[in-house]
Amino acid sequence: MDREIQQRLRWVKMYEECGYAGLVCRRCSISRPTLHKWARRYKQYGIAGLESQSRRPHSSPVAKLYDELRALIVTMREKGNLGARRIQTKVIRLHQIHLSTATLHKVLYEAPVKLIVTYRRKKDFQRYERPIPGDRVHMNTCKIAPGIYHYTAIDDCSRYRVLRCCSRRTAANTVDFIDCVVEEIPFPIQRIQTDREREFFAEKVQKQLMIYGIKFRPNNPGSPHLNGKMELSQKTDKSEFYPTIDVYVGLEELDLLLAEWQHYYTWERPHSSLNGLTSDRQDY
Repeated sequence: MDREIQQRLRWVKMYEECGYAGLVCRRCSISRPTLHKWARRYKQYGIAGLESQSRRPHSSPVAKLYDELRALIVTMREKGNLGARRIQTKVIRLHQIHLSTATLHKVLYEAPVKLIVTYRRKKDFQRYERPIPGDRVHMNTCKIAPGIYHYTAIDDCSRYRVLRCCSRRTAANTVDFIDCVVEEIPFPIQRIQTDREREFFAEKVQKQLMIYGIKFRPNNPGSPHLNGKMELSQKTDKSEFYPTIDVYVGLEELDLLLAEWQHYYTWERPHSSLNGLTSDRQDY
């Protein structure tokens, strides 16, 4: 008989003889839950119940990974060059499946996929953060397809965004977008920062900013790093949103899809720049 089993049997026999758990625990230097556990197992299974059992968990998170889901994860990695964190948010948004990054790392490690391609970059510029929401809102436009232009406004502090699509980059569309930004952003706007595209310098746009009492701050020429948050925001749209839809569904339908993506980006998607928080949960 194993030495551990003999010791446990001695505890149980002593407990059966005296019937006082406190005395047995003090004499054998064990806890009451330990004594009751082995007494219960001995009563139910006899000597076999005193053997040590495996501590391996009965269920594992990997068990819910079926073959189709594994193939989906590998496909996202190969086609989009996405890491575990990006794959996690994409699977939640498109398929409503919640997986931990550890599970995704294990799937990618077991699958024959290449490492994420990284490119050497120049040394980063010094980045500036505004401490108060609304202190500076970045605004820019981006061409998605012929006849489809993507307007974006993002707050420097909270990363709160407003998105719209238009058929042209005109002063009238820019004024309408400014009205939407002022209406939707839940805090007063002090400044708007843009690059030097012509639609932002139109007289109609400048007068509209004066009406709202918003200061206009264009970037210096040849300084794209000053608009870095906007560039990363548009990169996220191009890598996580537009590949999942048909951009030629029409501007009205596209605006509805953008509204859903805007809500997900603000209220559900974690941001690395905010230490994993969403835009609405950041503490200021």
